[in-house]
Amino acid sequence: MKIPKLNIGGLIADIPILQGAMGVGVSGSRLAAAVANEGGVGVIAGVNIGFNEPDFLRNTLAANIRALKSQIKNARQLAPKGILGVNLMVAMNHYGEMVRAAVEEGIDLIVSGAGLPLKLPEFVKDIHTRLVPIVSSGKAARIIAQYWESHYGRTPDMVVVEGAEAGGHLGFSRQVLETENRPSVMDSVKDVVDTLHQFSEKLHKKIPVIAAGGIYTGADIARCLQTGADGVQMATRFTATDECDADIRYKQAYLAAQKEDIVIIQSPVGMPGRALNNKFIQKLSACGVEIKGCSQCLAGCNPKVAPYCISAALINAVQGNVDEGLVFVGSNVYRVDQIVSVKNLIGELLRDIASAPNA
Repeated sequence: MKIPKLNIGGLIADIPILQGAMGVGVSGSRLAAAVANEGGVGVIAGVNIGFNEPDFLRNTLAANIRALKSQIKNARQLAPKGILGVNLMVAMNHYGEMVRAAVEEGIDLIVSGAGLPLKLPEFVKDIHTRLVPIVSSGKAARIIAQYWESHYGRTPDMVVVEGAEAGGHLGFSRQVLETENRPSVMDSVKDVVDTLHQFSEKLHKKIPVIAAGGIYTGADIARCLQTGADGVQMATRFTATDECDADIRYKQAYLAAQKEDIVIIQSPVGMPGRALNNKFIQKLSACGVEIKGCSQCLAGCNPKVAPYCISAALINAVQGNVDEGLVFVGSNVYRVDQIVSVKNLIGELLRDIASAPNA
């Protein structure tokens, strides 16, 4: 099939692939730039991005803003003509300050989920910064679109629909995630497309809808495009690349993963997530993990009662201490069998899409 371009409010990506953000620190400037240079959309994970700064624990907000701007600047130097985004979770503390910092540094788009980003346009006065909410249903898309239109006179420039097969924090109940017959992401995509149609018609503006979660091959991408998505978001495949910003031991955990190693865990903020059942998870299940310091990364987390510090667990993992860390994964992580370059991965995906029969 012919590979379509992706139009994000006038920004044209040559290939309809959005690299999913993976934090803390898994998708930084190096990975985002590599994807952007191949014609996709590279995305930097913004949550606790300043974890390597020397003053991170005592001056967390300043460290995060400094690192965020540095990562954007570095990505722009590596991919001067590419499309770059930052993913900032609604659930994070100092959400508005981080959004403003990204806009000041000239980021192309803000991707935002882990809650409804109802007030996102309030922090983005620059209309050149594209706004991309992450949703899991048509209902959520409608709430956001209606709120943005009535309060800010804006609509989303693109919407990512994250299905039940994705990694990290998920917008589904644990009961749904642990059933064999989980809802298909394309059912949710069709729901969101139908929901956004009235807004597109009213404003004469196409709002692209992106399918995310469980998309692994070029054939998967082709099926999504043929059944109504304008593009896809992929994260798991990009972790197992040379350019991924995580320690090699993090990537090796992906290579070693078996299907039975994938578990649904509970985040300290109450959201379920998909991760690897490693020594950290086993220790957590047995007795919990003591919180020795708190960077106050998430607004809904109370360190006095939380069973563990998700920030510390994610930082341990990305730095290579995977036995003491939380390793988020998508449902197809067990299929990863080699580490390749971003260029080779995207080349493989594009060949598979091109060879797919037309619908």
